[in-house]
Amino acid sequence: MCDEHSIAFPYATDNERWEAVRTRDRLADGHFVYAARTTGVYGHPSSAARIPKRKNLEFFASAQLAEAAGYRPSQRAQNKSIHTAVIAQSCRLIETAETSPHLDALAEQAGMSPFHFHRVFKAETGLTPKAYATAFRASKLRDELNTATGTVTDAIYGAGFHSNSRFYATSEQVLGMRAKEYRAGGVGAVIRFAVGESALGSILVAQSQRGICTILLGDDPDRLVRDLQDQFPKAELIGGDGDFEQLVAQVVGFIEAPGIGLNLPLDVRGTAFQQRVWQALRDIPVGETVSYAEIAERIGAPKAVRAVAQACAANSIAVAIPCHRVVRRNGEISGYRWGVDRKRELLRREAKT
Repeated sequence: MCDEHSIAFPYATDNERWEAVRTRDRLADGHFVYAARTTGVYGHPSSAARIPKRKNLEFFASAQLAEAAGYRPSQRAQNKSIHTAVIAQSCRLIETAETSPHLDALAEQAGMSPFHFHRVFKAETGLTPKAYATAFRASKLRDELNTATGTVTDAIYGAGFHSNSRFYATSEQVLGMRAKEYRAGGVGAVIRFAVGESALGSILVAQSQRGICTILLGDDPDRLVRDLQDQFPKAELIGGDGDFEQLVAQVVGFIEAPGIGLNLPLDVRGTAFQQRVWQALRDIPVGETVSYAEIAERIGAPKAVRAVAQACAANSIAVAIPCHRVVRRNGEISGYRWGVDRKRELLRREAKT
């Protein structure tokens, strides 16, 4: 993943903000707005409007601050704010409804046609209304299983699944394991792992019954093992034997010589949107890079650039899901969960293939 600090606090200087405006960087939307002294209006960094001269611009951390300084929103900014508010209200309806609202009902509440609402909702959130409802129920189920004192069935119904059969049809995809195993912190799950060394430092590879579930990079092998234990506190963790260490060697070999490729069965656990992003990352050829905005466009959610960055940040399977191949729109290397230096070295090696 991209380093969470880089994602949370980018565009801190006026020079960075000007570059984002100049390149219409969608990832910058939501971090600041720019205002033109010549027109008295403000807009978002990705706005398609004509860009004023640098000397005529002011930057504000929020639209509220721009308005407090006497600027008014551009028509595009106003439309975006309206859409954002309407879709936010629709999300709250989905989250509070006992059953998932029908598309027609959501569209009517938003004052849009079903087709237009579906398109705007997906552009704002990166998910269709149905996928958003499913992802929200999955998140709520995890919370219920982690905190509820009742039965697993109570947690299933509490999360909005209205039949056991409907839940169990998708339970492993939602949780990565059976509900009882998830509640018990992975009890019953068997995870084999091994730690090796590579040109990037220590590397831990872990495999569940379904496939590779974790690849971690770092400087301290013991810390990597502790991180794995935190991820699966009650799973049965088994140190890898000679055969499993061959799998670690395969990952290390890919780091040393990316041209050989890496084709491993993965146990990918995440929301529907995260899985779409991660699949798009796996489709990036070795030696190439793309921007967050390009990934958003490839998955059909061009306005969900920030959500794409967050999905990159949630990736726990390094190199096999190559979030290191995502850079800023201007080509600059952004943060990386396992360190910018490692990201830079991975890209350097891949560029030579």
